[in-house]
Order: sequence, then structure tokens, then C-alpha cells
Amino acid sequence: MRRVLGTACAVGLSLGLAGQALAAEDTSVDELIVTGTRVTGLRVSDSAAPIQVVGQAALERTVSTDLVNTLALMAPSFTAQAVGGDTANETLSARLRGLSPNHALVLINGKRRHGASNLAILSSAYQGGAAADLNFIPPAAIARIEILQDGAAAQYGSDAIAGVINIILKQDADGGSVDLLAGQYFEGDGDTGEVSFNAGFAPADGVFVNVSALSRYHSYSNRGGPDQRVEQAIASGAHPEWRNLPGYPYLNKIFGDARYQLNLVTVNAGADLGGETRAYATATYGRKYGGGWANFRLPTRLPALYPLGFDPIDTTKEEDFAFTGGVAGVAAAWTWDLSTTWGRDDIGVNVTNSANIDLYNDTGSTPSAFHAGDFIATQWTTTLDVTRPFELMARPATFAAGLERREEIYEIKAGDPASRYKAGSQSYPGFALTDAGKHARDNWAIYADLAFAPLPDTTLDIAVRHEKFSDFGDTTVGKLTGRWDITPAFAIRGTASTGFRAPTLAESYYSATNVQPNSAFVQLPPNAPAAALIGIDKLRPETSVNFSAGFLARPGAGVTITLDAYQIEVEDRVVGSGTLYGFYNGAVRSAAVNAAIAANGNVLEPVPFSGVNVFSNGVDTRTRGADLVVTWSNSLGAPGRIDWTLAANYNETKVTGVRAAPAQLSASGQSLFDKVALSTLATASPKTKLVAGALWQAGRWSVDLRETWYGQTSRYSDPGDGRYYLDKAGAKLITDLAVGYRVTDQVTMTLGANNLFDVHPDRVNPAGLAASAAAGNPAVEVYPAFSPFGINGGFYYAKVGYRF
Repeated sequence: MRRVLGTACAVGLSLGLAGQALAAEDTSVDELIVTGTRVTGLRVSDSAAPIQVVGQAALERTVSTDLVNTLALMAPSFTAQAVGGDTANETLSARLRGLSPNHALVLINGKRRHGASNLAILSSAYQGGAAADLNFIPPAAIARIEILQDGAAAQYGSDAIAGVINIILKQDADGGSVDLLAGQYFEGDGDTGEVSFNAGFAPADGVFVNVSALSRYHSYSNRGGPDQRVEQAIASGAHPEWRNLPGYPYLNKIFGDARYQLNLVTVNAGADLGGETRAYATATYGRKYGGGWANFRLPTRLPALYPLGFDPIDTTKEEDFAFTGGVAGVAAAWTWDLSTTWGRDDIGVNVTNSANIDLYNDTGSTPSAFHAGDFIATQWTTTLDVTRPFELMARPATFAAGLERREEIYEIKAGDPASRYKAGSQSYPGFALTDAGKHARDNWAIYADLAFAPLPDTTLDIAVRHEKFSDFGDTTVGKLTGRWDITPAFAIRGTASTGFRAPTLAESYYSATNVQPNSAFVQLPPNAPAAALIGIDKLRPETSVNFSAGFLARPGAGVTITLDAYQIEVEDRVVGSGTLYGFYNGAVRSAAVNAAIAANGNVLEPVPFSGVNVFSNGVDTRTRGADLVVTWSNSLGAPGRIDWTLAANYNETKVTGVRAAPAQLSASGQSLFDKVALSTLATASPKTKLVAGALWQAGRWSVDLRETWYGQTSRYSDPGDGRYYLDKAGAKLITDLAVGYRVTDQVTMTLGANNLFDVHPDRVNPAGLAASAAAGNPAVEVYPAFSPFGINGGFYYAKVGYRF
């Protein structure tokens, strides 16, 4: 039974050699890997490129509010978004090696996963993120996660500049588990409840079906300060009665977690068809209802309907579905695999507890709830892969080749008429008819790979890939991977590769309006005609050059050490612009920007600050860093056993080239990329992250202790007074502790806390916060939103697990 899925995974599209365990008891250096190689039977200890393997035991022990944060707790080069703005707060992203979320390719059982339809648009380190949402895979379904930390576009195609995250699903044909979890933040909010289930079945000989399900509820959190508009109105005597508003002084609840209910089902199956032929299938389905607070609207905003002010809530209803079906086998020494994968992410955006003020002023009435529109992203990928071993030089070699066809569609549907009337519904205007549209592209790819040993202790892997996009044309990339085993206990390894990334359709065509109490900005689609009015060209692919070099050592006593240094150069990188103003503090800043807004069909509120943001191939970047992983175990006899882990990442990104501002913008004294945009790329992720863990097990008891060090992060802010202010999150040490007790052979209870000592980032620059308040902003974001460990502080929980 296990041979069915094991072989199917081994022949799946995976390339580049992989490499190192995250923790000694979670995965062995002798474990077989499938990511990054088409050589069957390759083990972690044979790696020629860096990989971290997060095993099932580690996933079961580590508790957080979602899978993205779970990985961020264990993989130093992986950082998770803590908080987002508007609907981005309901689809939080993650980054690998400090690059864009779009630079890490996600696979399920070696097959490409579709991306999210929601796009992070507000200025942050995760801006432009539309990668696959890992949180739609229940952790109970996962056998292990292999994180290839190396450029892999030559193996997998677009999106694999920073690496690959391959989620390997369970193949168990019997047994299972039920887990219950409850927790909340130390502050008393963010209530979380979760129940998960996994079971394996063998309905017939040679057939397995593994089913997993999850239901999770997570409630709001709020870490914002008092709304400074209210405080100033009280202090000035203009509205002293606002002190009596319900919930004062924390009236504005935008700065914190969104509330959501998430329900997931995953099925993984396989069957022997006779001889060497096997069939396999994977299906995932998820439904998520989310809602995040928008900025508080003051009582003066629409007193006839909301005399105490109002709190709009941006809500989403998301359905995510994917199916993979394939057949694999062996014929005349060739191993072949034919598969097709279809995925769809559909998000409906709604606004409640709101109003359309223009509609009310013109007609005397307005709805309080609106349907603002829909995002829909679909992807259909079909692949044929063949591999064959043969004798060559010192050891048997492996030749692999394949074909792939992928079709992608991105669609925005307009909001209901009331949501898009003039300036639209408060907090989230409905998508206008000019925002709406359906866009598609397809591409063909062909690849070839040869892994061989020119000398007994040397391995080389050469890969080349050619792709043709319907909207970009042709590109060819390659990769060379090598390893030299100097002794049985010490090996050096390295890679050199070129890569590319085609911009997502969301980056090219997303169009919407973001409204704050004193500002309104249009996300201008770069591929739309209106963008040409400010000199923005259509997006084109990014190109990259990736080098890495390192070693693997086993000095003895069960110790394994890997160290890999890397450099990633990205040219024509697609990034979000700085804020391009049409009006600045009520005065015209750029007539061209205002003309672009009108040409795009957007109507904005009469606010003092307005303009556009836009994606462009605006910068070149160079990222340098290193990954270190050390694992070892101590058997203490009667006192038990301790598994130790030390993992660290150093990562620095520099902007090496910036495109000149178009004449339409430079005429108004504006550049495409201000200090905010550039610092977002260069300093908003920690240069250093270190994770040190110790797992003690003795009898029925276990204690899991993890210390995570986050280096300094910083970013400039632009509060609207013509100056920039530097915010710093501070270097911090976060402690996670979990104590488990096995009540019976089947039942385990765990009590734990993440961020045990309730550490928060440093507060934002007080001068910048004061300037933001003076410009008419609520100024409630008292912590840096880019903090790599979040803003919420400590989280404690209890968990009960049952294994059968």
C-alpha cells in the first residue's frame, strides 16, 4: 500500500537535490526525499542543495493560529505576515529568504498549487503577494513538508526563484487521529478553537484512501491605540461628548487579527492498476468566512444614520478547491507519470455596518450592507514526466524529461450598484465596471534533466527548461548542481542557476480603491490603458541569477551540520510603487495622476490625500545570506532523551538599481519609489533569525522548549507632512514552551504558550505617529505592522489528542 503513493511521489515533477532535517526526531538523515530530484531513492544525507524537512511529529507538536505561522516558527528563512490592511488581513502571506511571497512555489505531492485570488496591495513587505494559501491544507493531512531553499525555476518553472515548498500528504491506509485545541492571546482576545481529524482506509486490496478535515475558529484581536481624531476633538473642546462613545477610548479596532471560520477537507488516494501501473488522486476543499474591522467613522460622518459613528467590517466568503488526478507506471525501463491539476480560489467581498454617503445625500437612503465584488483565480496544469536510469561513468545516471501546459484565468466581478455609486461604500468601495474584467493566459514548457557521477565521490545534476507564454513569449533557464563527498563525514555542495518569474495576472490587472478616513488611493493596474498616462509600461517577467555553496558534516556523536550561503539577483523585479499623489493635503500634486484615476473609471471621496499605487518592473535587487542547521540527540538513560536543534538564517537584500520616474511623475517632483517603498524591500525583514530548540522526552512526559531570536527590522513611514519617519521593531527573543503528558497509549494532553513572556515589538516612532495624527489620521497603529513575530503578544493553549 505504501509503495503506491511513495512511487507516485517519487516520479512526480521534482528536481534539484535536497537536503537537511529540521530536528533529529522529526526526520532522519536517512529519510527518502522527493522534492528537487528525479533520482528515486535519494536520501536527505545525499543532498546537493539545501532543504529543510519539517516532519509530522514537529507539525503535531507545534501549535499556532495557522499553518503559515507554524512553518515560520520552525524554518528560519521563512517569515510570516503578522497583520494586513483591509482584505489582505484575511489572506496573510509568507516569504522565503526575504523575497516576495510570489517567489516561492508551493507544491502538493509534487504538483503545482494554484495561487490565491486576493492580492496584498497596501504598502508592506508582502505587497503583491498572490501565492498559494498554505492555510487551506489541514496539518493533520500532512506527512511532512520539504522546503527547498534554492532557485528552482529550471526545475519547476515560474515562481521558484527563492525556493519550493512541497507538502507531502499522508498515505496511511489505517489508523488516524482526532485533536481538539482551545487558546487565546494573553490580552484575552483572539479566542481560537479547533478540531481536526485524520483517518486512513483500505477499501480494497492495493487501494488506500486518507481523509483529513479541520474546523477552526479565530476571533478578533486589537492592539491599536486610541483614535487620535477622537482624542483631539475631546482635547480641543470641539466634541467633549465623544468621551462617552461606547468602547471609548479604543473605538478604532482596525489594528489586529481578523475574525474567521475555516472549514477544510482533504482526500489523498491511490490504487494499483496491475503490473507497474498506479493511479492517484488528491482533492482539497476549503471554505472560509472572514471579517476584519475597518477604520472607525466619526459621528460627524453620517449623523442622520450613525449618530455615534460606525465601524464598517470588510468581510470575505472564500471557497478554494483543487483536484489532481494521475496515472504513473513503468514501461521498457522508463518511469512515466501523466497528471492534471485544476484549482480555483473564489473570494466574495462584502461590507457590513457601512453606508454609501453619496447615495444617501442624493437619494435620502443607503443600504448598510454591500457586495463589493468578487476575485476569482483558476489554474489548470497538465504534465507528462518520464525518467530512466542508465549506466554512465562512475555510477548509474538518471535522465528525466517532461512537458507541461498551464492555463491561468483571473477575474474581477463588479460590486452591486449601491456599493459602486460615486465614491462607493464606506471602507471598501465596490469594484467599478471598469475595474471588472476577465484575463487569461497559457504557457507551454519542456524540460530535461541529467543527474550523473563523473567520479565516484562526485555528483552533478544539469537541468534546462524552456517555456513559452501567450502574453510574454519565450524564455529558457538552466541549473547546475554539484556535490563532492570528500569523506564519508564531510561533503561540499553548490548550485548555479538562472530563473524567471512571470508576473501574476493579479499583479497585472488588479484594480480597486482603498479608502482611509482622510485619504483614498486607487490600485492602478499596470496593464490597463490608464497606467500609460503616468508613463507605466505593461509588466514583463523578472529574471534571476542564483548561486549557493555550502557543506554537510557529521562530526560524530549523532551531530549533523549544514551551512549554505547564497546570492540571488533579481532583475526587473515587480514591486509596488510608493504613494503617487494626485492631491496632497488638499492641493493638486499631479494632474497626470488625477487624469489616470478618471481614465480608470474611479470616483474618489473629497479627501485631502488621494492618488494611485501601481506595480512595475521598477527595481533590481541582490539578496545575500546563509542558512545553518545543526541537529543532535542525547540519550540520558532513565532521565529520558533530549533532541536538540539549532537553525539560523542571515539574509540581506539591497536595491541595486531603480528605474527613473516617468516624465509625467518627475514633473510633479515625485519618484516611483520613495523611502517607504525602498525600505520595504531592504529592511522590513530581519537580517538574522535563529531558532534553538530542545525536546525532552521521558516516559509519558515531554517538554518542548524553543527560543527564537529575531534581528532588527525597520521601515520608513510617510504620515503626510512631507517627511519620512523610521520605525523599528527591535531585536527580540521569543520563548515558546509546551508540556505534554500521555494519559494513555492513545490520549495525549498538552499545555503550552507561544511567546511565553508576552514580548511585543518596539512602538513606532512617536514623532511619526504624532505627525500622522496631525494630518488627520486615526494614528492607532502603535506597533510596526511589519514585525516578523507579530503584534499580538503571548498566546496560550490546551490541546487533547487521540490516536487510533
